[in-house]
Amino acid sequence: MTYDSLFLIDVDKILREKAPKHYKYIPGFIISYLKRIIHQEEINVFLNDSKDRFGVDFLEASLDFLDTKIEVKGLENLPKEGLFTFVSNHPLGGQDGVAIGYVLGNYYNGKVKYLVNDLLMNLRGLAPLCIPINKTGKQSKDFPVMVEAGFKSDDQLIMFPAGLCSRRQKGVIRDLKWSKTFVAKSIRHQREVVPVYFEGRNSDFFYNLANLCKALGIKFNMAMLYLVDEMFKNRHKTFTVIFGKPIPWQTFDKSKTPAQWAEYVKEEVYKLKQV
Repeated sequence: MTYDSLFLIDVDKILREKAPKHYKYIPGFIISYLKRIIHQEEINVFLNDSKDRFGVDFLEASLDFLDTKIEVKGLENLPKEGLFTFVSNHPLGGQDGVAIGYVLGNYYNGKVKYLVNDLLMNLRGLAPLCIPINKTGKQSKDFPVMVEAGFKSDDQLIMFPAGLCSRRQKGVIRDLKWSKTFVAKSIRHQREVVPVYFEGRNSDFFYNLANLCKALGIKFNMAMLYLVDEMFKNRHKTFTVIFGKPIPWQTFDKSKTPAQWAEYVKEEVYKLKQV
């Protein structure tokens, strides 16, 4: 894949291509509303202004654009040598990924990779840091191969095992169930696992919408449409990232299943909150 073409958001074009039969019937105010909640104009100005910045440099540009400050704790827990799988909770869906990648990218001289939704590959500044994941689309058959290649590489890997950003359940904001992939692959490739806790939250609107959709049985992740808006609501803030001590891959023995070990690491991540 090349990163030569500049990707800009175009709601009209997306709707024409994805819903050609229905596009002409979509009211103009709906299209205007979509443009507003995904901040089309502001994002496109940023993408144009940062078109010559790639990798960790692009992450720095993103933090500057969002006026995001990062307080880092536990940096002494990060070894200089070795290959690791960094696993984090995913409270925001925007600044958390950018911030963790920026901190680790600087610490490990740019040798970091995210396992992310393949849609983010459209951001050419971010693309060099991404291993795209699309389990349901045409890339699905390549999914195991790309993940395997990532774990075989000499890059530090950053994963958000929940897949989705955190939800509020019974008044508590936490990730949903974590995928076991990082456990099985870290054992196979003898990578220590580093728990990462990111302090932050989205708006009540976001959590209420996600819970309403779940209650109504709506399978489409409607809350995802509002993640950019949530990112803008979280501008001009300082967030805390806490790195825990590496967990040796030998820890993940047969006493628990990979899914149970994933839950164990998730709990270790949330314990960091008390640090």
